[in-house]
Amino acid sequence: MSTTRSYSPGDGGPEPGAAAEGASVVSDGASGTAYSAPGVPEGARSSGGAPAEQHPVGRLSRRLSLNGASGIVPLARDFTRQALYDWGWLPAATADRRAAAEDVLLVVSELVTNACLHAEGPESLWVACDSKVLRIEVTDRGAGHPAPRTPHRAGRPGGHGMFIVQRLCLGWGVVRNPGVAGKTVWAELGAPA
Repeated sequence: MSTTRSYSPGDGGPEPGAAAEGASVVSDGASGTAYSAPGVPEGARSSGGAPAEQHPVGRLSRRLSLNGASGIVPLARDFTRQALYDWGWLPAATADRRAAAEDVLLVVSELVTNACLHAEGPESLWVACDSKVLRIEVTDRGAGHPAPRTPHRAGRPGGHGMFIVQRLCLGWGVVRNPGVAGKTVWAELGAPA
């Protein structure tokens, strides 16, 4: 898929409030309640009175602030893994479901790592799921535009992150908000059958 499209076909773009500044809320978009996720530092947890994000009916979502956190990539993977458990993707009953969950965790790792290496660090991770698609968004402060390296050289170290994202996902792209520094890199994967 072309990364020039700001959102995937059939999607109305980023969710309302998806790029909200200063969000340090861990929330479950389905119920609107804040919760404490294992492994999430106290500073990244909600105060309990935070407003819930509005999402389409049936869409489950969670947001994690990554500003100032240490061990960001494992933190993001643990946060996403917990969401997958809570949403019934894990424990996986079949090899296909296990592979789908592992693909999600790999894409989270790649997007967060790219933000760490090339975009002044990630600000937040947003994960949302409905019955058909799981969407991952990583917001960062960087001005660059991620793209798979071409030509892709499988035998060389480094430079494989966006190639992996491109291969595993239904689509991915970049959303920029005019007048605001940074961007949101999104990726969508199919939900397991």
